[in-house]
Amino acid sequence: MATTRGKPTAETHAVRFLLNGEARSLSDVDPNMTLLDYLRTVERLTGTKEGCAEGDCGACSVVLGEVEGGGLRYRAVNACILFLPVLDGKQLITVEGLKAADGGLHPAQQAMVDCHGSQCGFCTPGFVMSLFALYKSEAKPARQRINDVLAGNLCRCTGYRPIAEAGERMYDNGGQDKFSTVEAETVKRLKAIRRKGTLALEGAGRRYFAPRTLDELARLCKAHPKACILAGGTDVGLWVTKQHQDLATLIYTGDVAELGKLKVGKSHIEIGAAVTYSDAEAAIAKAYPGFGELIRRLGSVQIRNSGTIGGNVANGSPIGDSMPALIALGATLVLRKGAKTREIPLEDFFLAYRKTDLKPGEFVERLRLPRPTPGHRFQTWKISKRFDQDISAVCGAWNLELDGKEVRDIRICYGGMAATPKRASRCEQALIGTTWSEQALGPAVAALAEDYQPMTDMRASSDYRMLVAQNLLTKFFRETTNDKAEGHMALWAG
Repeated sequence: MATTRGKPTAETHAVRFLLNGEARSLSDVDPNMTLLDYLRTVERLTGTKEGCAEGDCGACSVVLGEVEGGGLRYRAVNACILFLPVLDGKQLITVEGLKAADGGLHPAQQAMVDCHGSQCGFCTPGFVMSLFALYKSEAKPARQRINDVLAGNLCRCTGYRPIAEAGERMYDNGGQDKFSTVEAETVKRLKAIRRKGTLALEGAGRRYFAPRTLDELARLCKAHPKACILAGGTDVGLWVTKQHQDLATLIYTGDVAELGKLKVGKSHIEIGAAVTYSDAEAAIAKAYPGFGELIRRLGSVQIRNSGTIGGNVANGSPIGDSMPALIALGATLVLRKGAKTREIPLEDFFLAYRKTDLKPGEFVERLRLPRPTPGHRFQTWKISKRFDQDISAVCGAWNLELDGKEVRDIRICYGGMAATPKRASRCEQALIGTTWSEQALGPAVAALAEDYQPMTDMRASSDYRMLVAQNLLTKFFRETTNDKAEGHMALWAG
């Protein structure tokens, strides 16, 4: 790998970014190299630790700064599953870059010292970087928000109380830091290295493309139909770090402006395939509070800052948390190949285990999520061994439309119960046209055993999954027939 420090070079095919204030321009980059490996083996910045190599423990957390509006947006991400070329055009901050020129600690670091938030120290840099991203992004938040931010960082010896207290204490040191004083200059530097055209790299016998327009993405996907389409990398990264796959050609979607847009229209929320969970959460939660709560539990802040809904869908996992809710709500997918697009119901996209309806050279352009309509009730719940940072054993979603007390329509979908996210068609038919009552509930609960034959694995047994699915349907019934619960269940009046 050729590395140029100082002023960026004029190379066309080089990854250009700022590392702790210093410019980098890297050619001959291996597209499969993770940011964590680069930091530790090339830059010798060993404050960023490897704990799990799958985005779970947070020891590798770093912060990316990107131009947004007239300023910078900071977000914490997992370096262990982020491919190095994704840094192009961004600012990268590691724990070594936080201290001031005189050696003084950043408020996030000082608060960790003052609150005795570190013991063995292995996890400490990751916690500090998560707190730093919070410090740069939000005014002093409530304790629950601090807990949410720290949910992606694991500590085995200190305990979380003093670390969470550090998250409160750091704001007492003032709202400014060394990054605030040079923000305008940093924005100018990032704009100067911003690429107008496609980034094309080749290294270690592998290729990487990062187009900036939808048309160019379509051209590249058609020209390289066997390429791996890379979005947030929260799944793809594990193919390299855990499965040791050789991803010969990567096409990155994160720089395509059109795919990063979210539009709230009169009838639908249009979600570009590169929109992250963090960026989609507010709009989805406003329309569907239960869905918003599900997203809050999906992975960690670091995962939600990188992972995309479009990527989660395209990956075709039967336990992707967003799919049951999207299917129950009648979401559709817009797929594109070349200049042609087609729109299909999301439920028809999943054909078999990890097999989808994507044709060679085709990609997910956007999702279309219907907005709430009067008279519907919707809810979704996730069951897992831990509240935070865990994969579902069962995830269910229910979308009910009543005509008085009669079930006009109901859509029920579960994840974790079959080889794909799958609607409970027999259960739905047992309810449609009946009175929403205990009498109708019994046959519907029994019908779930005809809809699914769940597997037994490390997360849950087949019997447990079936019992949970049935109990969740009963829970949905109880909450939709309880007057006090209707406000929580979001009975939509328009």
